[in-house]
Amino acid sequence: MIERTLFDAGHQAFADSFRRFVDKEVMPHHAAWEEQGYVDRAVWTKAGANGFLCLSMPEEYGGAGADKLYSVAQMEEIARAGCTGIGFGLHSEIVAPYILHYGTEEQKRKYLPRLASGEMVGAIAMTEPAAGSDLQGVKTTALLSDDASHYVLNGSKTFITNGWHADLVIVVAKTDPAAGAKGTSLLLVERGMDGFEKGQRLKKAGMKAQDTSELFFNDVKVPAENLLGGPAMQNKGFICLMEQLPWERLQIAITAVAAAQAAIDWTLDYVRQRKVFGQAVAAFQNTRYTLAELQTEVQVARVFVDKCCELIVQDQLDTQTASMAKYWTTDLQFKVMDECVQLFGGYGYMWEYPIARAWADARVQRIYGGTNEIMKELISRNMGLPGR
Repeated sequence: MIERTLFDAGHQAFADSFRRFVDKEVMPHHAAWEEQGYVDRAVWTKAGANGFLCLSMPEEYGGAGADKLYSVAQMEEIARAGCTGIGFGLHSEIVAPYILHYGTEEQKRKYLPRLASGEMVGAIAMTEPAAGSDLQGVKTTALLSDDASHYVLNGSKTFITNGWHADLVIVVAKTDPAAGAKGTSLLLVERGMDGFEKGQRLKKAGMKAQDTSELFFNDVKVPAENLLGGPAMQNKGFICLMEQLPWERLQIAITAVAAAQAAIDWTLDYVRQRKVFGQAVAAFQNTRYTLAELQTEVQVARVFVDKCCELIVQDQLDTQTASMAKYWTTDLQFKVMDECVQLFGGYGYMWEYPIARAWADARVQRIYGGTNEIMKELISRNMGLPGR
């Protein structure tokens, strides 16, 4: 195996510390959280108290001021454990960075410390019932009032991670509906605003402990100062979304590789112990060759993703490469899960076995963050190939 050079001793020490937190505060409860459809709110405040939220946010805003590789290590530990219910990554490395990069100073000081402490849970609302990977098709509107004191927000969102717990939602809306993508803005909507309602928690095939919800906005009066970035950022939201998507898609790839490696490790332990026809399953050539092929592909994926992580730290990861990483690793992740379920036999289909849950959890990775078909479309365009 190729030795990894991505992490230094500090990253490794942090990973060990966070692993202990997961083993103590998450794993004993995760099965119950899957049954109830969301994690207990207390895990957010415990994570905040231990400094495990908003790691890459500056210390002046309550974060740890750490480089992104600490967040990468955290994502890998969550994937390794298979505890897909906790939406720390989206909260800390999608929601918080939008506020840090585009927010006004007042917005940063108001929200980032509360996100870092776990007092607030963050979500971002892009997807709509009729607009998924195509963000230009967003129908939600936010029209400025005649006196310019507030926006009137109307529309609905679906498949929103952290939606049930969310205290702060970055809502993608059209502030100039006639301008298409160029009329898109991002609004900071808080729990309790009149007309902001949360729908049912959605029952998914996998990631059952993740509180994915519908959100509804009915004539919500959003103060003008809650436009992310202030007046200068009105109608510039689509640019912000495009700038942040490479990091968001790389995060999916990071978890895909770590989860695939975890599945191989679980399967190795199982096939060494499980006996069929008087010998360990591991002794059969099919088992050995299958695992050898899977481990080879995961090794290739890890080297590629580690390079992408180096590029993101240097602010050099482009959209095409991030799209490659997202689509290829998530396709591989599901392939690995499916092959490993097969090697587990009937037990691989039992929910109490982590491989069954990981198999179900993996399927959506090829859909969210932009479907893998959209990733291929973006790659082909960057290659100069003609499209629609």
